Amino acid sequence: MLTRISTMLAALAALALFCAHAQRGPWPSDSFNPPEQRDLPGQFDYYTLVLSWSPTYCFAAEPGSDDAQCRRSDGMHYGFVLHGLWPQYERGYPESCPTRWRPFVPEPVIASIFDVMPSRRLIIHEYRLHGTCSGLQPGAYFALARQLFNHITIPQRYHNPYETQFVSPRELVGDFLRANPGLRPDMMTIACGGPGNRLRGVRICMTKDGRPRSCGQNESRARLCRASQMHVPPVRSVRRLHKSLGAQRQKRERSLPRPRVIESPR
Repeated sequence: MLTRISTMLAALAALALFCAHAQRGPWPSDSFNPPEQRDLPGQFDYYTLVLSWSPTYCFAAEPGSDDAQCRRSDGMHYGFVLHGLWPQYERGYPESCPTRWRPFVPEPVIASIFDVMPSRRLIIHEYRLHGTCSGLQPGAYFALARQLFNHITIPQRYHNPYETQFVSPRELVGDFLRANPGLRPDMMTIACGGPGNRLRGVRICMTKDGRPRSCGQNESRARLCRASQMHVPPVRSVRRLHKSLGAQRQKRERSLPRPRVIESPR
């Protein structure tokens, strides 16, 4: 009887330990690092460079929420923008890691990255949530993010398109592979969703020193985009283009000198 009770108690203890680990989340890597080594700055396996398709974000953005990205007064429009640089474990990821410094992003650092990451709120959010886990201070973290973003060549068909496109995730991956010979299909994945399976973005996995590498379990294709075709909203619509060209033509015509009418003698 005592043996049976001891066996039951051991089983219950093992079950409790398993549940505690399950609540904590997935282990950081296949080496099963103990939980106390999670969420520590600089303790991660690789980076995911996250590019967002700006027209999809702006389609759903609340008016006034991100005017610098979606409703600029200077007429500038964005296609793929830098969303973030995420430290990752092979399974799971760290977040909001404690640092010796305050996770504050100075204004000069925000200005230095704003042309490729045109949202002040996003810049601050990304550093607090992900950048703190890189082990880098804000200036170095965003300098690395810009460097990795600049190393990726955006395929020509996604440069400022005026018309809606419908592409498959495999086709989009193929476009990126042709534009970036160092990439392989297992090094990137596509995110889509929402009305019409809109393209949300592209995720590219990189080593800590910036070389492309195979992705871990976080970039599951089945989870991020199950669609066979994606709706890629245009950066600028043809309708707006025609309207703008028409307004420019009218302005030029108004600026031209009117012909002088010479009355013929009767």
